[in-house]
Amino acid sequence: MLNYQHLILWQKAHMLTLDVYKLTSSFPKAELFGLISQMRRAAASVPSNIAEGSGRSTKPDFKRFLTIATGSVCELEYQLLLSKNIGFISVDDFASFSLRVIEVRKMIHAYSKKL
Repeated sequence: MLNYQHLILWQKAHMLTLDVYKLTSSFPKAELFGLISQMRRAAASVPSNIAEGSGRSTKPDFKRFLTIATGSVCELEYQLLLSKNIGFISVDDFASFSLRVIEVRKMIHAYSKKL
């Protein structure tokens, strides 16, 4: 069984999740059950699915969980755009987070191909 915590991919996704939690803490409280919750769940879903997939017994199972993680990272990418467009985050924060999201998405794709 693979220790997911040793995967650079998981580490980057985990750090992204922690930073999404920090970022959304400044959102309006009216968004607590809306955009805040959605962004946090999408972000946490990425390293969670990497972790769960790493514990599966076959490579096709792991790939399936990486596919789910890709969907979640794409969801987060849109939610960041929405947050920028409605003024919850700055253009600079959006640019920084977008680069990280793209990096994680590319890493998921590369790791999936490697399996």
